Amino acid sequence: MKSFGNGKWFGKKVVITGGSSGIGLATAKLLVDEGARVLITGRTQATLDAAREQLGANAIALSSDAASMEDIAALADRAKAEFGTIDALFVNAGVTGFAPFELTTEEAYDEIHTINVKGSYFTVQKLAPLLSEGSGIVLTTSIVNVVGLPMLSAYAASKAALRSMTRSLARELLPRHIRVNAVSPGVIDTGIMEKAMPEEAARQTKAQMTQQIPMLRLGDPSEVAKVVAFLAFDATYTTGAEFPVDGGGSQI
Repeated sequence: MKSFGNGKWFGKKVVITGGSSGIGLATAKLLVDEGARVLITGRTQATLDAAREQLGANAIALSSDAASMEDIAALADRAKAEFGTIDALFVNAGVTGFAPFELTTEEAYDEIHTINVKGSYFTVQKLAPLLSEGSGIVLTTSIVNVVGLPMLSAYAASKAALRSMTRSLARELLPRHIRVNAVSPGVIDTGIMEKAMPEEAARQTKAQMTQQIPMLRLGDPSEVAKVVAFLAFDATYTTGAEFPVDGGGSQI
């Protein structure tokens, strides 16, 4: 880990929802390694504790549910108490749902949209007052908002809503010189498949997916993290945009 005194983002204060694993954790690690202070959230305490230990002293881990308005308000209060103001907000908390359209239940649909859409919207609303002038917000969308895939209709709709939200919030926050952009991951090897299915099934699924990606490989969470950091800090003349990180899957 680099010295906090000479990192690229030394002294920057960042909030990352869904930061205890996968893309969120990779982004937190990238920023902490370059001197930022980071507050991450997650719903599973054991996973949060492991992430906090991995990230070190410049990270704060807060148990928070994006579906809970009370938790979102508490997150804003904690961020204000710890940081005063923040320089970047990565709204990454979300859930996936695999089901055929005909079998998607109201409960599953509501859970996906409550967390992915409502949770993201009000996270930005509650934390926006803490954002300093010139700061950046990044939302996590997905290539499924532009590529129609089976089994993901409710999830895809939630990510399309986030794409629209990115544009609307970018316009509304312009007077405060706050940029709002989205990162759109394709198939990223976060380890979630190994947790969700038997080892051999996960291996076969990943092999099938790999053949459908123009670059013939899955993405690494660190590759998405680099784009998030770019959009949050370096893309100073970009707002309302969506940046695909998908091996060309939605482009060629």
